[in-house]
This record gives sequence, structure tokens and C-alpha cells, in this order.
Amino acid sequence: MATLLHLDSSVFSGPASASRTVTDAFRQAWQEQHPDGTVVYRDLTAEPVPHISADAHIAGFLDPATHTVEQSAAFTARVRLIEELEQADAILIGAPMYNFAIPSTLKAWLDNVILIGRTAGVETPSAQGTPVTVVASRGGSYAPGTPRAGMEYVQNYLEATLRDTLGLDLDFIVPELTMAPSNPAMAELVPLYEASREQALQSAAAKGKELASRFAA
Repeated sequence: MATLLHLDSSVFSGPASASRTVTDAFRQAWQEQHPDGTVVYRDLTAEPVPHISADAHIAGFLDPATHTVEQSAAFTARVRLIEELEQADAILIGAPMYNFAIPSTLKAWLDNVILIGRTAGVETPSAQGTPVTVVASRGGSYAPGTPRAGMEYVQNYLEATLRDTLGLDLDFIVPELTMAPSNPAMAELVPLYEASREQALQSAAAKGKELASRFAA
């Protein structure tokens, strides 16, 4: 049976979160194809992983036999996250834009799983080719040609880390203008928000079903 690694990083829960609503649509479609499959779920807001420490960082470049007690404990926690990444058949990430970038909790996860000599920095990274779908929700629009296009650091950063560094097969779903319903200044953009949301939900369901079908028995 196939394994889906699902990460959420929105500070909001349930329907209040645009990214969680869309990742839920993907996961539901996936599980309909694999009702007996495995979903490894990490809510990085409810249970954040440790931010990278000196011990965890340095241990990644040392022979495990030489680790101090502190380095060994920190590195063991990193390896647990790395193994989840390596064992996944597909990955789903909710990555809302906060102040033009990803949540720090998601950055902490990335800092832990990027390990030179294993998941990165080698000819064949250990998770290379694994499909990863990122739901990159954002309150406004940062699409090419818009006034804030140059301030889009979520997709650019995740392309550099997930695709170029970890070697994953990256795909984005981008629900935009999510602040329109609650910001009076954006009231005229509500129809565009609704269209973007609906398109994102449809894309998530289709992508979840399509990826699951690759691993059908």
C-alpha cells in the first residue's frame, strides 16, 4: 500500500485555514483510492518539530560513532523526519504565505530533513523523484504581472529546496486572495477569490486521485 506524508503549517484550524481546506480535499481523494493505505500526518503548528540546533546541525557532518550524547539525541530526531520523507510514496504540504514567506514551522522541518550526503548534495538524493504537492495559499495575489510579483518568496524558496535540493517532483496549487472575504478593502475581489478557491479544491481532488492511481494495486 502507498504512503502519503501530509504536512500542514497553517496557524488556523479547520475551515478558517485556506491551505488546510485544500490539503483536506487532496487527502480525501487520495484515501478514497487507498482506504487501507498509510497517511503519516504532521501538524507542524500543533506539534512543531525542533528548530535546527548546533548539535543537530554538526552531527550531520560527523561519524555517528563520535557523537556526543546531545548530538546523538538531536540527530536521532532528524533521522526520524528524514525516514518519513524517504519512505513516502507522495508528499502533501500546506504552505500558507505569512509576511511573504513560509511559516517558520515549515522552515524548521526543511532544515531538519535537508541533510548533505543523504537527502541533498549527492548525485541521487535519497527521496529523489517523489511527487510533492504544495498548497501555497496567500492573502493577495503575487502572480506574474501583478504589482507584488517581486515579493513572492514562497514558491521560489520551495522550488529551491524541494525541487532543486531534495530532487522532488514538485507541483503547486495556489489559492489566492484568501483575505478578500475579511478585508473590506478587497471586497471587489471576492468573486476572484471564490473562483481561485474552487479551482484549488478541484485541482487538489484531481491531483490526489491522479497520484493515488499511480500506486493502485
